Amino acid sequence: MPYMHQYDYIFAISVLFAALDAFNIGANDVANSFATSVSSRSLTLRQACLAAALMEFLGAVLVGAKVAGTIKNGIISLSAFQGNAGVEMLGFACALAASATWLMIATRNSWPVSTTYSIVSALAGVGVAIQGADAVKWGWNDSKGIAAIFAGFIIAPGISAGFAIVVYLITKYAVLERKNSIKAGLMFAPLYFFTVTAVLTMSIVYKGAPSLKLNKLSQTTIALAIVLTSLVVAILSILFWLPYVHAKVVKKDYTIRWYHFFYGPLLWKRPAPVESLEHAHQHVPDYRVLGRDDEQQQHQDQVNEKRGSASNSEDGMNPSTHPSTLPIEGQDNSPNSHKNKNLELERDVEAEPAQTQTRQRVPLEEVEVDPKTQIEGLWILPRNLWIIVRYKIPKILTHGSSVDIHAMQAGNGSKQANRIHEMHERASQYPNETEHMYSFLQVLTACTNSFAHGSNDVANAVGPFAAIYYIWSNGEVTPKDTPTPTWILAFGGAMIVIGLATYGYNIMAVLGNKLTMHSPSRGFSMEFGASITVLLASQYGIPVSTTMCITGATTGVGVLSSGWKGVNWRALGWIFMGWVLTVPVAGIAGGCLMGIILNAPHF
Repeated sequence: MPYMHQYDYIFAISVLFAALDAFNIGANDVANSFATSVSSRSLTLRQACLAAALMEFLGAVLVGAKVAGTIKNGIISLSAFQGNAGVEMLGFACALAASATWLMIATRNSWPVSTTYSIVSALAGVGVAIQGADAVKWGWNDSKGIAAIFAGFIIAPGISAGFAIVVYLITKYAVLERKNSIKAGLMFAPLYFFTVTAVLTMSIVYKGAPSLKLNKLSQTTIALAIVLTSLVVAILSILFWLPYVHAKVVKKDYTIRWYHFFYGPLLWKRPAPVESLEHAHQHVPDYRVLGRDDEQQQHQDQVNEKRGSASNSEDGMNPSTHPSTLPIEGQDNSPNSHKNKNLELERDVEAEPAQTQTRQRVPLEEVEVDPKTQIEGLWILPRNLWIIVRYKIPKILTHGSSVDIHAMQAGNGSKQANRIHEMHERASQYPNETEHMYSFLQVLTACTNSFAHGSNDVANAVGPFAAIYYIWSNGEVTPKDTPTPTWILAFGGAMIVIGLATYGYNIMAVLGNKLTMHSPSRGFSMEFGASITVLLASQYGIPVSTTMCITGATTGVGVLSSGWKGVNWRALGWIFMGWVLTVPVAGIAGGCLMGIILNAPHF
């Protein structure tokens, strides 16, 4: 093959920035997609990382976008490169570098941005640097031009908020507000599964599987496939899901395990366990954001009392005469002030074990350290290398999936925590048993959206890289449709997974409960509303971003359930600023980088 080895350095640099771009897509784009599931406690952070890893990788490799030319989005024409393969290769490399750098900055500062807009803006900047403003299509251009990008700032959140509000209204008055919400939820569940499966199947057909060309089938075949798939899932939900959930939420069977799900109809005859106060609260998870503090407050007070006693004993003071326990003149010591004092304690509930260790820490010389994990001498020594590989690296790699997201979303500092607490107090909270039913639907929606995301948005990173690889390996400019090798899709999918697992928590921390109070029913409405928006947008050529869709849906449900003051508008302002900055920053960076290199002095 006529490899262009004179440009090996461009190819090597492109590999690094394509990896960085895909890494940040995982840390930024995928993270904000799963933030609702983690915030509502339908999934733990580790479960979300595992689910996203599987679905994103499968979506990228099995049905990933096979046409690299798609990522150009009509922003810049291939004729702008005037048949110069080296300049085209350099242009895509500069676009990758600009996009990856901006995404890293945004992710580091916890700004959820559109990864699609980032690479498209960078390509537009490269086009201006090569051929001037005329090389860029500034108009609508069949929903792929610059004008369409700016229109998406309003279109995507607005439409998504509308659909999410409709879904939540139906859920609220059909199930949540009913006198017997558990019974209503069980009755409506098969209909929910049918509808959700229909929308998600259409999303896979029309948006998530371009390489399979499912959208090229006849309309009758597509409609029949969608209806049959939805009907099968609805029937399976009746046979397996209903008896399993009935045993958990109605019988309150705390002995049931996940594998009992496959028992199906046999669970109807499974005897309920004898009621036990010790296990009465363990039949379903606790999804409440505020309510859990009521039952934990007594335990928290006891812990604080023990901490204070231990501290006083060490200082040689009597706890009853410690200054912190004495009334202060002018201080409100009424029972009503107890609620405000508890705000300081609520932030510490999740991190209690770590704080307990901190308060009971003994002097440094008395701390017992496992000698197996300590590095002594030069790190390059064989023993130290083994410690690094065996203990240090696994701890670093698993850190991103073990962070306490809920504690981070509670707010840093008393003022911020107070604002978030007051915002959450405005929202109604429903029984855990009812919310538990929606956690299944939310996980189904999140995983399917993740599969579609992996199959589509992996092209943001590997699309330009596939073009670079084609030019480097074939020694010619890319044709209109450039095939993407499977190994490149696997490479992009793997980096997306690593990005989410190691740094995705940084984006999740500013979303979810920090924007408005989440629960499985609310989170399901948000994700389903965003799914409907993305599906319709792909059908009618309306430019939308998954980031903007989920943010708009979150805002819509938050306003509906908690009022205008139930949404963190300050945080939303920062997020919107990140969207707006993406286009000029990525565009200018890509254009300046390309222009400097093209016009640099040389011998």
